[in-house]
Amino acid sequence: MAYMTTTTDPRGVTTITLNRPDQFNTMDRGFMDEMSLTLKNLTSRTRVVVIDAAGKHFCAGADIHWMKDSIGLSDEQNIKDAMVLSDMLDTLNSLHRPTIARVHGAALGGGTGLVCCCDIVVASESAVFAFSEVRLGIMPATISPYALAAIGPRSARRYFMTGERIDAVDAYRLGLVHDVCSFDNLDNRVEEHVAQLLASGPQAQDATKRLITDIAGATVDTALREDLARRLATIRASDEAQEGLGAFLDKRKPTWMTS
Repeated sequence: MAYMTTTTDPRGVTTITLNRPDQFNTMDRGFMDEMSLTLKNLTSRTRVVVIDAAGKHFCAGADIHWMKDSIGLSDEQNIKDAMVLSDMLDTLNSLHRPTIARVHGAALGGGTGLVCCCDIVVASESAVFAFSEVRLGIMPATISPYALAAIGPRSARRYFMTGERIDAVDAYRLGLVHDVCSFDNLDNRVEEHVAQLLASGPQAQDATKRLITDIAGATVDTALREDLARRLATIRASDEAQEGLGAFLDKRKPTWMTS
């Protein structure tokens, strides 16, 4: 069973559409395996990844039947099963391409986890989010590192423990969402962000994404400053940087915008 469809346009924009609308795009083992495989098998043509969803909702979290079946697993099997979700989230979070979540309807539990792992989140005004695990007697364990990075520990204390719904405006205020618009304008807003991403050097974006992960929360000491200086020295001597600097001086578009 295919849980998602994948298309890549001539610009290198790959859209992964969650395609389990009758189940509100809930995630089971097959879904997670397919998402991880899809992300790992992206070709060099892909410059930007957009996560979209078919049907009324983005993703209503983990499939309840899949979760309930865990009672029949041993402790070792249960841990291995939970690691499938963790591996999928890590693969998305650390992807070497910019990612955009195009969110409409509900993004609950693990669905909100997917959102937290994307670099840019565009949501319709009617979108709702929730760390809803506690309402089912469980906790948002595997998504917690990405959620805390998105909304911070103080807000997490409230929303992790209440499981309450978060509307699009509050999600924007919390930093969970970067852009809110009408449903009819969702594609246009996503396209605006895609255009901004395509205007930037892909190797620089990859290095910058890794930079953010590496220095978040780090102490600014001599070792860190020297590491950052080395990174800058290395990248500004790269072919991509020299092309970008040359294009700016020549008042032309760099090759990554014309190829």
